[in-house]
Amino acid sequence: MPFANLEGRRRKNGGAREAPGDLFGFSEVSPSKMLVISGADLEHTSHPMNRLFNLSPLSGSNMSVEAIDTLVIGAGQSGIAMSEHLTQMNVPHIVLERKRVAERWRSERWDSLVANGPAWHDRFPNLEFDDVGPDVFPPKERMAQYFEDYAKMIKAPVRTGVEVRHVKRCENRPGFIIATSEGVIEAQRVVAATGPFQVPQYPNIVPADAGIQQLHSSAYKNPGQLEDGAVLVVGGGASGSQIAEELRASGRTVYLSIGEHYRPPRSYRDRDYVWWLGVLGKWDEIKIKPKKKHVAFAVSGYDGGKTMDFRRLAHSGITVLGLTKGYENGVLHIADDLAANIAEGDEAYFDVLRDADAYVERNGLDLPPEPEAWNLLDNPACIVQPILQLDLAKAGVKTILWATGFKFDFSWLDVDAFDENGMPFHKRGISAETGVYFLGLPELTNRASSFIYGVWHDAKYIADHIALQRSYLAYQKA
Repeated sequence: MPFANLEGRRRKNGGAREAPGDLFGFSEVSPSKMLVISGADLEHTSHPMNRLFNLSPLSGSNMSVEAIDTLVIGAGQSGIAMSEHLTQMNVPHIVLERKRVAERWRSERWDSLVANGPAWHDRFPNLEFDDVGPDVFPPKERMAQYFEDYAKMIKAPVRTGVEVRHVKRCENRPGFIIATSEGVIEAQRVVAATGPFQVPQYPNIVPADAGIQQLHSSAYKNPGQLEDGAVLVVGGGASGSQIAEELRASGRTVYLSIGEHYRPPRSYRDRDYVWWLGVLGKWDEIKIKPKKKHVAFAVSGYDGGKTMDFRRLAHSGITVLGLTKGYENGVLHIADDLAANIAEGDEAYFDVLRDADAYVERNGLDLPPEPEAWNLLDNPACIVQPILQLDLAKAGVKTILWATGFKFDFSWLDVDAFDENGMPFHKRGISAETGVYFLGLPELTNRASSFIYGVWHDAKYIADHIALQRSYLAYQKA
């Protein structure tokens, strides 16, 4: 289980971090105050600061604690968006980031990664790319620089190199006590803006002592990093399909194991898929079919942006397999579901084409027809006669790369904001624990919520809610 109960979730974090305390920017609405917690309070061994910092104050002594209205945790796209809207709402706040602004873009992705959408779309409304064409998919370093530039532009009060270790509601007064690597903060509200890509997740199928190099896609950088030999990539989403294609282009023998997936066109009739998502209402998911959980989203901007087609990958020399379901004595067992998954992905693809054609006709748009988009490649041998068992040694597989996504880790958030399965319990980011908010999670509001485009709008909604709550608390009866 990724989560235990509320009392069992606490876990000490470790690892190296950046030099602490860098005040990245300053906002006129971000000044904090210092308050004092009495020694009498600290004498209670249950107090979170005693537990986390091994404090043993003398009776009657006091400890200074920084106080702020709202604490935002994480300075990726979610935290920066949140800071902008809180500033506009005149809400005093601080943004804490354990490493650098947009760190996951910098160090936790492979070298050739680009944004999933074109530059005209994958940005915040108030800053365009000045050195990237609107239809270009910006590389990961440029995306990291974009968010750093944005933080400077809005004077976001970001402190880098500060790790949040524990959040707990105050006793007998409003707000939360936050223990960090650099001291203690008391905040009236906390926004968990740590995003969807928190802890690498992969199934426990192949034993660690099987003699095979295994790594998660978040640890992959480039083909030269891997041992010589064939590579098995597990996962048919954006990451797995891109990495498999890159490895094949480098000359590697590649096997790609895929399960159920959603495979839209990268573009159609001279418009990128993100444009169609917008005009067809698919970001908002009002009229689309209910999605299954854990279905891979197979679309990317790799190599200038191409429709992800597993038949095309197979014809390029990649051996496509069904879902990896087991391992025994050096042999992988593969589900007999490849043809069905390919067909289901095709249906999702054609659904978009049909909806797009209907939209063009209904609105009288002059967009060029694209009849060739309706043509599918012939099924390669690996689909017609799928491999159901793969002897890794005989196939020469030396590396398994798990592109199987991520799971949440809110072990530091010791509040009543989770359901019986340990998942965030919220409505549009407003959690069940008053004063705690979530931002950047998949499906927080709709399909766009974990994307750059969507998180900015979700942050606006949460900032408005925070401002409203502040107005209630500021009310005094005449």
